[in-house]
Amino acid sequence: MRSFICCLLSLVALAVAAESPVDLADQVTIRRTEYGVPHILADNEKAAAYGFAWAQCEDHFPIVYKSVVRGRSEVSRWYGASEGNVEYDFQTRQLRARKRVVDNFHRLPADYRSVLTGFAAGINAYMAAHPEEREDWMTPVTPHDVGCAWQVAVMRFTFLRGNVIGRLKRAMEQDENTQAALEMVSEAPMGSNTIALAPTRTKNGHALLLNNPHQPWSEEANYYEAHLTVPGVYNFYGSTFAGGPILSTGFNDNLGWSHTVNHPDLYELYEVTLDPAKPDHYLFDGGSIPLEHEVVTILTEGDTPLQREFWWSPLGPVIHRNDTSAFILRSVGYEQYQTGVQWYRMTKAQNLEEFRTVLAMQEIPMFNVSYADRAGNIMYLWNGTVPDLPHPAHGYEAVPVRSTDEVWTRIHPVEELMQHINPAGGYVQNCNSPPYLTNLHLPLKREDYPAHFPDNDLSLRTQHGLGLIHNDTKFDLESLMKAKFSMKMLLADRVKPDLLKILGEADLNDEERAAWELLKRWENSVRAESKGSVLFKVWWSLYRKGGNRYAEDWDEATPMTTPLGIGAPDRVLPAFREAMAECSRRWGSWDVAWGDVHRIRRGDVDLPVGGGDGALGCFRVCDFTEGEDGRYVMNGGDGYVFVVEFGETPKAWSVLAYSQSGRPDSPHYNDQTPLFANNQMKPVAFTEGEINAQLLRTYRPGSENK
Repeated sequence: MRSFICCLLSLVALAVAAESPVDLADQVTIRRTEYGVPHILADNEKAAAYGFAWAQCEDHFPIVYKSVVRGRSEVSRWYGASEGNVEYDFQTRQLRARKRVVDNFHRLPADYRSVLTGFAAGINAYMAAHPEEREDWMTPVTPHDVGCAWQVAVMRFTFLRGNVIGRLKRAMEQDENTQAALEMVSEAPMGSNTIALAPTRTKNGHALLLNNPHQPWSEEANYYEAHLTVPGVYNFYGSTFAGGPILSTGFNDNLGWSHTVNHPDLYELYEVTLDPAKPDHYLFDGGSIPLEHEVVTILTEGDTPLQREFWWSPLGPVIHRNDTSAFILRSVGYEQYQTGVQWYRMTKAQNLEEFRTVLAMQEIPMFNVSYADRAGNIMYLWNGTVPDLPHPAHGYEAVPVRSTDEVWTRIHPVEELMQHINPAGGYVQNCNSPPYLTNLHLPLKREDYPAHFPDNDLSLRTQHGLGLIHNDTKFDLESLMKAKFSMKMLLADRVKPDLLKILGEADLNDEERAAWELLKRWENSVRAESKGSVLFKVWWSLYRKGGNRYAEDWDEATPMTTPLGIGAPDRVLPAFREAMAECSRRWGSWDVAWGDVHRIRRGDVDLPVGGGDGALGCFRVCDFTEGEDGRYVMNGGDGYVFVVEFGETPKAWSVLAYSQSGRPDSPHYNDQTPLFANNQMKPVAFTEGEINAQLLRTYRPGSENK
C-alpha cells in the first residue's frame, strides 16, 4: 500500500510539474524527417526547449533522466554504488556543481532560464504521459536539475576527467609525485577532427566546415542530432549530448562551428600554510583565513549513507590537508555557471563580429573552435579559461603561496590565445594537436606564448588531416566528405619501408615470406577490404612496447615527415613472427581483411567497418573493444559527423554512426549505421522545402499517443 501511495503521489507531482499557465505542447510542433531527426518548430524559446526535451525522451529517456541524476549527485543511490559512481557523487559535491548553479540561477539571463524551465517541463510531461517508462523513485525534474546536469557534463572534460581529483589526492596522501599522477590522466584518449575552408579553396566560392568529434559511445557522450527553430529568434541545426537542453555544435543560416578537445592548463595546485594559532585557518595576505568545513553525505543503494569530510577556501576546494598545510585546486571552471549561456549565444550569432563577441564571454573552459560563415570568413581559436600565472610554469606540483600576489587572479583574454582569422592558404584545421601548426602557411611561434601554454607537437592524425588540405585542391561538399572518410594509415607510410627492408634481408621461411609479400602489396589503408592492415597493426602493437620506436622522432623543423623509420631493428622480426602467430590463433589467418576483424554492430546490424586508431595516423577514427567472438567491435571515435556549405542557404550532409534512437524497437535504432559503415552520409533537411521532402510525421508533444 505504501509503495502504491508513493507512486500515486509521484504521478500527481509530475502532472502538476508538467502544467503551465499556457500549455507548452500547443506552442511547439515536432517534425521527424528521414532517419528520425527531430525538427522542433516553436512559438518561443521555452516551448522549443519543451519540444526538444520531449523528442530526446522519445529516443533516449533513460539517458536523459540519468543526466538529471548526475546533476543531483545521486548516481550511487539509483544506479549502483560502484567505486566509480561513489567517486563521481562525492567529487561533484566537492566541486559544488549543484550549489554553484542553484546559488546563481537567478543571475542567468531570462532567455536561458526559459530554456532550462521548458526543458524540465518537457521531461516531466513525458514522464506523466508515459508512466510505464519511469521508475517509482523518479521524481519531477526542476530547471535547477537541468542546469546542474549541464554543469557536470562540462566538468567531465575538466575536473572529472580521468578522476583528476582522486589521483591527486591519493598521490599526496601517499607522498608521491603529483605531476606524475596528472600525466597519467592526460594519457586518456579524447579527440576530434575539424576543417574549415575559405571560398578560395572551394569550387563554388562558398566556405565549408567539417565537424568530426570523437567520443566514447557511452551514455555520457551520446550525440543527439536535432534542428531547433523559433522564427525571428534563432534557427539552428546540430548536436548535443543526450540530456543537453541546447545544441553545442552546428550551424544556423549564416555561420557554424565545431569543437575539438584541447588541453589547456586549467587549474593550479597551491599549498597554503595552516595557522598554528587558529584551528582550520590558513595564513594568507598577512591574515588568518578560515576554511569552510562540511561532512558530506551521499546515499547509496538502499539509502545507505556514506560520508566524507570536505574543506573549501576562497581560492577553491581543498584537495588534501596535513598537519601544516592545505592544498587548494584553483580554477576558473570551479566558479563558472554560464557555459550553457555562451553556447546558446553562439547559436544566435549571425556574423563573425557577433560570434567573436560571444567567445569573449570565456565561459566555456576549453575546446578548440573552428568556424566558417556565409560571408566567407573562417576562423580558429585555441579556446580556454587559462590562468595567467604569476609564477613559473610548474606542471601540477604544488606551489607554496602566502599572498594574493603569488596566485593567479586573471585569465588570458581571448586576444592572447592562439588563433587564426582568414589565414593564407584558405584553411584551418585541428586534430587535437597544439595549435601552432593549425595552418602550415602561417605557423604560430611557440616562443610568442607563455611557458605554461602547450609545447608544439604534431600527431600523425593531425599530419594526415593537414595532408588532405595543405595543397591547391578546391573542394565541394562531396570531396570534403570523401576526405573525411580517408582510409590511409599514415604510420605505415612512415615505417613500412624500413620494416620491409629488414624482413626482406632476414632468413624467412616460406610462410613468413608470403606474409612479407602481403605487406608489400598492402596499400597502407584501413579500408574494410584491405589485407595486410591487421597483420601490420598487431605487429606494431608488439613492436612498440620497447623504446626507440622511430629512427627519427617528430621534429618541428620537419613537421610533416617525422616521425620516420624503424628505431629498433632487432625487435622487428620477433614481433613479426609473434604477430603472424597471434593473427592465426585469434582469427584463423594472418592475411585476414580489416573488416573481418573490425566490426560495427548495432542490434541486428553487423558490418565490416574501415577506420582505426588515431595513433596509427588514421583520420577516420574508430575505437574498438573486443567482442565475445574475438572480433573488435566499434565503441568510440567517430560518432556524429557533418559537413556544411555556407551558400545563400546552408547545404549540409551528416551521419550519426549509432543512429538517432536508443530504443531497439525503433526504426531509427540502427538505420544510419549502414551509411556510416559504407562511408556515406545523409542529406540534412534544413529549409522548409527540404524538411517537407523528407517528412515522416508531424505532431505536438503528447498528441502522437492520442
